[in-house]
Amino acid sequence: MEKPLKGVRVLDLTQAYSGPFCTMNLADHGAEVIKIERPGIGDQTRAWGPLVNGESGYFAYINRNKKGITLDLKHEEGKRIFRDLIKTADVVVENYKVGVMEKLGFRYEEMKKINPGIIYGSISGFGLEGPLAERPCYDIVAQAMSGMMSVTGFSDGPPCKIGPSVGDSYSGAYLCMGILMALYQRSRTGEGQRLDVAMVDTLFSTMENFVVEHTIEGKHPHRAGNMDPSIAPFDSFRAKDGDFVMGCGTNKMFAGLCKLMDREDLIDNPLYNTNVNRVENYHSGLKDLIEEWTTTKTIDELEEMITAIKIPFGNILTIPEVVNHPQTEVRKMLLEVDQPKMGVIKMPGTPIKHHGKPDEIEKAAPLLGEDNDDILKNLLGYGQDKIEALRAAQII
Repeated sequence: MEKPLKGVRVLDLTQAYSGPFCTMNLADHGAEVIKIERPGIGDQTRAWGPLVNGESGYFAYINRNKKGITLDLKHEEGKRIFRDLIKTADVVVENYKVGVMEKLGFRYEEMKKINPGIIYGSISGFGLEGPLAERPCYDIVAQAMSGMMSVTGFSDGPPCKIGPSVGDSYSGAYLCMGILMALYQRSRTGEGQRLDVAMVDTLFSTMENFVVEHTIEGKHPHRAGNMDPSIAPFDSFRAKDGDFVMGCGTNKMFAGLCKLMDREDLIDNPLYNTNVNRVENYHSGLKDLIEEWTTTKTIDELEEMITAIKIPFGNILTIPEVVNHPQTEVRKMLLEVDQPKMGVIKMPGTPIKHHGKPDEIEKAAPLLGEDNDDILKNLLGYGQDKIEALRAAQII
């Protein structure tokens, strides 16, 4: 069965993580994504580990299901080839520093002249306007300047970055969503669209209750470890043989936990009888009361008891444990691909499951310039002599 984005062609000028994550999601669901890289150099992640025979597992994961060509966009002939490609495309995606595409001569207005229906999406650190627009950005900068680091970590420790690059993945997902919206609108109006997603905006938008606590109540949100600042008990807890997490989001869940603990007196205790009261009195007593009970039992014992009464519970798994977990296998969240020069490798699958459609990686990430001849010959109609001349001039 065909994937939902079959027939959509994307020109992918992105590198590193945020942009390639966006286009990977489009490719995973059927779009023809043509990744365009600098001749002889390519995406910076081609040098990022883990490396096998000089090929990057990082690059392989984030650029699967894509075709790949090389093109020098600073050369006039390279620009002409890119204009030819724009004529055939539905979407152009880039995450260059703000202003680079304009300097190359590819403002949205110029692309629109070439292809009126083109959808042009950008990811940048700070957006296309504002006093910080031209600054370069990586995820750690976005986490710092969105307020995220200020509320991550423990109260007696320094601000802390979240482990994975959430600024990249969230902004990539937002741009992917924006592209899908634009494709839908174009199907009704015939009009293309300019899309602008900033990493700092993205993380600021995901700050959940922290921002409105400040704007509505004047609070100054702070680091609180694994505790949720608005729900209690909702945290990591000690067991006899390690740590686990659970969250009681309702009075009913809290009452169930109290019964398990043989502390039904806590249910109507004015310190804990509402969620607001539990949050206010969590560190002054409630967490200690819970851990007096949890530290008498193993994680396996607690898991059986707590999940039986429908309270969300989780083991704190290591990466090897997640990789080998039966839930990961059943959900096909770890897929194999035969990556050229690397052999068969495993990588995360897509979390979007279209029932009845294939859930597999159809194509390994491209070697640098792997599809030059195919695309120039079969898509643009260039002859082999011309292709060889472009290669000799290092335009491709």
